[in-house]
Amino acid sequence: MMIVLLWIGMLVAAAGLAAVVWAARGGPRWVQGVAKATTVSAELVTTAMKKNRSKGSSSSGENLGDGDG
Repeated sequence: MMIVLLWIGMLVAAAGLAAVVWAARGGPRWVQGVAKATTVSAELVTTAMKKNRSKGSSSSGENLGDGDG
């Protein structure tokens, strides 16, 4: 089931990329809307990752992921 969800996610990401490229070449209005939604969602994910990364770097380094408990 997880593989199916990953494939769907990859297909959605590929479709978003295709929409961005097509809109840059002057595609129809609906493609430009999909491209805008893709770009905005990418910016939201990037912002969330930066905030999460800055929270993690301010810790004392207890969780370095080395697995030694």
